[in-house]
Amino acid sequence: MAKQRDLLTFEVDGHKITALAAGPVEPTGKPLIAALHGGTYTAQYFDVAGAPEGSFLDVAVAHGYPVVAFDRPGYGGSTALEPDANTFTRHVELLNGALAQAAERLDARSVFLVGHSIGGMIALMIAASDPDIPLIGVSATGMGAVIPSGGAAEALGSLPADATVDLPYEERDKVMFGPEHTYRAEGVRQAHGSYAPVPVKELVQAPRWPREHLPSLAPKVRVPVHNALAEFDALWSSGAENVATFAALFTAAPFVEAGVARGTGHCIDHHTLGHALHLRQLAFAEECVHWAARQKTESGR
Repeated sequence: MAKQRDLLTFEVDGHKITALAAGPVEPTGKPLIAALHGGTYTAQYFDVAGAPEGSFLDVAVAHGYPVVAFDRPGYGGSTALEPDANTFTRHVELLNGALAQAAERLDARSVFLVGHSIGGMIALMIAASDPDIPLIGVSATGMGAVIPSGGAAEALGSLPADATVDLPYEERDKVMFGPEHTYRAEGVRQAHGSYAPVPVKELVQAPRWPREHLPSLAPKVRVPVHNALAEFDALWSSGAENVATFAALFTAAPFVEAGVARGTGHCIDHHTLGHALHLRQLAFAEECVHWAARQKTESGR
C-alpha cells in the first residue's frame, strides 16, 4: 500500500528545488528512485497513468520502491534560472545538491536514477560527475545518440533563446504521442495536467547535446546504464544502428541495456505500453542492486 504523495522542498545555492515523493507504507530497503522529467513537463510527468496499471510512481511504489521526482529548475515550484545561466551543466549542479539532500532525508542507502528526454540527458551527466550519492544505476529514456536533422527538435530549438513558451496542447500532443492506437484518452487527459511552460534555452541545447556532451561523458559513467527510445519518437532516431551506437559509447559501465519501447511515442510513460517500460526499468534496478552488492563484497575482500 502506498503513502499519499508528499511535496518536498530543498535549497541548493540559494535556489529552491521542489519534488513529488511517494513510497511504500513500510520501508522495504529497496533503493530510492530519483526521477528527472523532460522539457515542457513538471515532476507530475511521472504521475500520469498512461496504462490501467497506473503511473510510474504507482508501479514503482507497488513494487516496494520509494520515489522522489524532482521539478527541474524553472518548473513546478523550483527556482527559475536566467536564460544565460540556464545550462544543463547548472541543472546538474543544482540537482546533484538536491539529490544528496533527498538521499539523506529519506535515509536512502542506494539511489537509482531515472530521467526522461532532457531529464535523461541530465541524469547521465549526473552519473558521469561522480555524484555525492550512493548511485547504483541510471535509466535514461526518450533520448539517445541521434536527433534527425531538420526534425521537430530543431524546429523547437529555433525559437528565441531568451523566451519561455507555453505550447498549445494540440501542438505538444503531436510531438509527444505516437499513433492513436498507442495511447488512451485518459492518458492524454492526465498528461495535459503535467505540461508546463518551457524555457526555450533548454530546447536550443537539446539538439546539440548528443554531439557536444554525450561522447565525452559516456565513458565516465561507471554504473549500469539502461536506455529506451520510443518506436514512434518524433524527436529522436530509434533505429537499431543508432540504439547500438548509443550503447557502445558507455565503455566504463559494467553493463548496458539499450532498446526500443515498442508501441510508444516520445512521452513513453504516458502510452499504454509505458507500463512495459516501467517493469523493465524496475527489473534493471534489481540487477543494479545485485551488481552493487557484489561490488561491495568484492571490495571488502
